[in-house]
Amino acid sequence: QVQLVESGGGLAQPGGSLRLSCAASGFTFERYAMSWARQAPGKMPEWVAGIYADGSDTFYLDSVKGRFTISRDNAKNMLFLQMNSLKPEDSALYYCAKAAYSVPGEYEYWGPGTQVTVSS
Repeated sequence: QVQLVESGGGLAQPGGSLRLSCAASGFTFERYAMSWARQAPGKMPEWVAGIYADGSDTFYLDSVKGRFTISRDNAKNMLFLQMNSLKPEDSALYYCAKAAYSVPGEYEYWGPGTQVTVSS
């Protein structure tokens, strides 16, 4: 049974940092691409960042490039999102998602999410 459990969300001040984690289980983590997505109230969900199964390549939403870094630890079945220089518009429910293949594209499982609020 695939399980994805996010953690690390919370309240941060503008310009601050948070590190999100996603603990994965129930599948061979190292074989699948993973991504982070977010959804703010009243807005459509959007992909934030993705990483190939072997970590060889990453992609980012334009608005987070240079501020967010996605990474993974295949030995520990963990996915991370380091978020720096946070802005109020980064506030959202953040989800990790498991791709169907080793490269980003079709996604088949999602975690329950962790809330990120950026406010002074």
